[in-house]
Amino acid sequence: MKYTSSTTEVPDAPAVPRHIAIIMDGNGRWATKRFLPRVAGHVKGVDAVRTVVEACARSGVEYLTLFAFSSENWRRPEEEVSLLMRLFVTALDREVSKLHANNIRLKVVGDLTRFDEKLQGMIAAAERKTANNTRMTVTVCANYGGRWDIMQAIAKMVAAHPGAHDFSEEQLAPHLAMAYAPEPDLFIRTGGEQRISNFLMWQLAYTELFFTDTYWPDFSKESLDEAIASYQHRERRFGRTGAQLAEKTS
Repeated sequence: MKYTSSTTEVPDAPAVPRHIAIIMDGNGRWATKRFLPRVAGHVKGVDAVRTVVEACARSGVEYLTLFAFSSENWRRPEEEVSLLMRLFVTALDREVSKLHANNIRLKVVGDLTRFDEKLQGMIAAAERKTANNTRMTVTVCANYGGRWDIMQAIAKMVAAHPGAHDFSEEQLAPHLAMAYAPEPDLFIRTGGEQRISNFLMWQLAYTELFFTDTYWPDFSKESLDEAIASYQHRERRFGRTGAQLAEKTS
């Protein structure tokens, strides 16, 4: 494993979050508030994605993970799901070249088998095109669920250790969907809800949480700065006491 677990070792606590994870909530409500169809909010949300990717890259964030479509989102109206799939195709078509030109790697994680072959092919091509980029990694979680992630990792771990009965965290971690990234330093959820909604359940163990009422289409560079400033005022103890931290920094 390239990165250590926050429950087995005390990780670094950088001033600028190394890894930010975001649930981009409130697109539909943003549109409804303006008497627009819900899909208009999702379209506007793509602009916010572009803004946040650019702001994170400039700030020195190394990993940005965006929850685009959960495994539970299939429960939404069929028309909305269909529009979201078309929007995903359009966004890939328009944005991948820009990411590549800015030395940004794109990863898409989740159970992609439920997507049609065209979309799966576009995802694979986008990942290949940007695979060697080093400035920042943008991960899009699509048809992703935290419980799915843990279960698929367990299945791979068991297959890799036939006959074994006792397993460690270190044996499971390499099989998680985002084993290539450190655990998030900062989690942001827009739209006013205060829950993690089956997102990165394993990885968020010691992540700092930030909730905002701002709907995702209105989430700006200034909104991101506010979230990072809040993070910078947190005392990240990872199970230790405040006195231990004070002693370490004195």
